[in-house]
Parts: sequence; C-alpha cells; structure tokens
Amino acid sequence: MTPVVARAEAPLVSLRPQIRGDLPTGVERLVQAAGLRGEVAFAVADVTTGTQLEAFGGDQGLPPASVAKALTALYALDVLGKDYRFQTTLMADGPIENGILKGDLILVGGGDPLLDTDALATMAANLREAGITEVQGAFKVHEGALPYVFSIDPGQPDHLGYSPSISGISLNFNRVHFEWKRDDTRYDVSMDARSARYKPSVDVASMQIESRKAPIYTYESSARQDRWTVAKGALGTGGARWLPVRKPALYAGDVFKTLARANGIQLGRVQVTRAAPIGTPLVVHLSDPLDSVLRGMLKYSTNLTAEMVGMAASKARGATLQTLADSAAEMNRWAAETYGVTGVAMVDHSGLGDASRMGPGDLVKALVAAKQAGTLKPLLKKFTLADSQGRPVKDHPIKVAAKTGTLNFVSGLGGFITTPGGSELAFAIFTADVDHRATIPRAQRERPQGARSWNNRSRKLQRTLIERWGSLAGS
Repeated sequence: MTPVVARAEAPLVSLRPQIRGDLPTGVERLVQAAGLRGEVAFAVADVTTGTQLEAFGGDQGLPPASVAKALTALYALDVLGKDYRFQTTLMADGPIENGILKGDLILVGGGDPLLDTDALATMAANLREAGITEVQGAFKVHEGALPYVFSIDPGQPDHLGYSPSISGISLNFNRVHFEWKRDDTRYDVSMDARSARYKPSVDVASMQIESRKAPIYTYESSARQDRWTVAKGALGTGGARWLPVRKPALYAGDVFKTLARANGIQLGRVQVTRAAPIGTPLVVHLSDPLDSVLRGMLKYSTNLTAEMVGMAASKARGATLQTLADSAAEMNRWAAETYGVTGVAMVDHSGLGDASRMGPGDLVKALVAAKQAGTLKPLLKKFTLADSQGRPVKDHPIKVAAKTGTLNFVSGLGGFITTPGGSELAFAIFTADVDHRATIPRAQRERPQGARSWNNRSRKLQRTLIERWGSLAGS
C-alpha cells in the first residue's frame, strides 16, 4: 500500500529560499523521505520576535500526545503559581481527651499527585507524636477535592497503569504493585503499595491466577475491591508490574490503616466521603512546590500528575467540574484568552486521549510567550539528538529542551532549540495516523503491530527537522 503523506502549505517565512513550482521544497522532501502514513504538521518560530519561520501542514490540529503536558504546565503555573503546594490533612471531628479521639478521624485529600506510602507513613507517625493513641469514631477518607474519574482514557486496556482513576486523593500515582514468583508448580502472588521505604500489602486489590492463555488480564469491580485475574500462561517464572487503582480513596485508607496500626493506633473500616470535612487539623503534609512537581511531570511524563494539576487549576478558575473533559475545556478557554489561539481542543490534560487536537502553530505561540516570561524552559528535559545510526550525540552543537509525546501511531515533540550561533527557536512537531489507530481493537492497544516502526520513523523525522532548523537559523 502506498503511504499517504500530508500535503504541505508553503512556509510562511522561509529559513532559506526554496525552489518554487511543481518541485517539492526542501522540507517537503524531508517529509516524503520519512515515509510516514498519516498526517504531518509542524511550526517553528524565533522566540525573540515571535516570527514564524517555517510551517507545514497548515493549521490542522493533531493529537499532541504527551506534548500536551507542556501546555498543562503553563496552565498550572499561570493559575496556581510556581510556589503552590498541595495539602493532605489528618483532621479530628470530635474532642480529644487523654490521647483518645472521641470522634472521627478524617484523611483529607487535597489533590496532591505525588502523595506516596512514605508520606502516609510519616503522617501516621506524626499522628502518634501528636498524642493520639485511640480513635473511637469512624475512619473516613475525603476524596471530594476533585471529581472522580474512572480512567484517564477509557479506551485504554484495563490493566495499563498509566491510565488509572482520578479523585481528590491519590497514592503512588494510583497504582498497585503486582508481583509473582513461581515455586515449582505454584505461584506466590502479592499486591502491595510499595514505596522507597515501605511495601504494605493491600486488601483493596486482589489477584487470581487462572489457567488460560488469553486475555492476559481481566478486571472486575466490587463495592470495596479491584478484582483482577491473570492468565497463568503469561506469567513465566516470575515478574512484576504496576496495575491501575480504580478506588483511590479506599486504597489510601487501606494503606494508612496499616501504617497507623504500626504506630499502635487501631482504625475502623474505611469510609469514603465527598462531603466537606469539618474538624481540627492534627497533621498536615505539604507537597513540594508546584514548579518541582511539574518538573517531575515533564521528565517522567506522568499522566496522573498532569490530570490532577490541570483539574486543580480549573477548579481554582471557578469552573464547575464533573468530568475530565470539563476541566480540559476550561484549559482550552484559558489558552484562547492567554495566547489568542484557536486550535487547542484538548479532552484531557495529559494528552493520553487521542480525541485531543492541537495545532503546532498554536503551541509555538504559547512556547514563545513562555520563553519570553522565563517560565517553562527551565522545567523541560534536555532532548538528545542522534547520529544517522540512532546513537546519542552528547556534545551536539544544537541544544534542545523539549517535551516528547508518544501514543501508538501518534508522535509529537515541542520545545526550544538553541542554535550553534546562539539563536533560540520554539517549535512543535506533530505526526499521527489517526485513521489506522482507530482500527486497533482495545485489547491490542498496548503493543499493536507496526506501531514501533512507525513511531521510530516519526522520531527520525523530528531529529532531521531540528537539525535543519538549527543549522539554517544559525548559519
């Protein structure tokens, strides 16, 4: 089948005079040589003047994948501020007499995307240090700081840890650690909430091994448990992986109960609440400042962090949120107000949903403004260019700080180029074979056939374009 290559519009301002007529321009030849089935669109601009230097594919919006996190970072920084900290609180709803809380203990989530088992362990120890030895009332977990979302992208297979649930409290990126080891003919299986210092087992998630070859995983929800099964034929001698958590508040409560018990405090059955908590703060855990949270998000491309900080920003803007799409729509409005762009139509904050659309020229406008304000570039990861064999070139004369984005048959890259001569450019490159991606069955979306080679060709085109721009603008 002959690859379908996106048709180009002429560069708005050429980096170098191009041949006119029926012959393809230099950049068109690069796109054709990439052999990518689907669509290609990109834009590059001078960050000092904002002048767009070259564009391809017009203003069409394509799925940005995780490049969207760059826009989400700008959104959160603008609305919440770089010093913003998320707060998780242990609250007493009742009097305390001789170390006995004669009322309820409430674990109040504050939308912290980085809350982990180590942090809960410190909170449990601090509760004991505060003098609490017994809780006579209920143990509640408040998750109402953010709406509950079952899965970031419901189109993803159930078992993928990068599409967990969202609520006002998360733990360990809302993932549970599944580990298995074979001993002769039987398997030992564990489900835990491990972190750097602890690995408490959990009751909120269970795993059953079944004698089958496929499907590898099945998921079923009960009132208080995520129930998984796994195909015995897929396990081998041993291994581990992170699975998504669909009951974040129960998960956090389950783990905190174990950690409180280790400090001599017995708690009752976890009760989840969305009602506004009332009481006296006993222990408060603060996250790192927002700019540090976002730096980690951009480095590791954590979807849950993007969604939670994006929703926190939308809530701070006064938006009424019931779904993730509601929050993304608020970010779209903010982008239009702030940068005057019209091609941003996100359905989430992470880029995981392939229904999102973003025009490369619009992202470049935002990047130019961000560079002039000095906000985003310090948070972006350095992007290493490679030679013709794909080997990293550590001392390449062109320096790049950018956010990558990858879905199956979708690839993106956006950020900043510093040329050998010291010029700075902002760029965005989006490629996508949306039609082919739509034909992939849900069960095969983790590793569909042909996706790896397609994405490799896209990344090669990205490197070629960056070297073109870096050389021409610096010459």
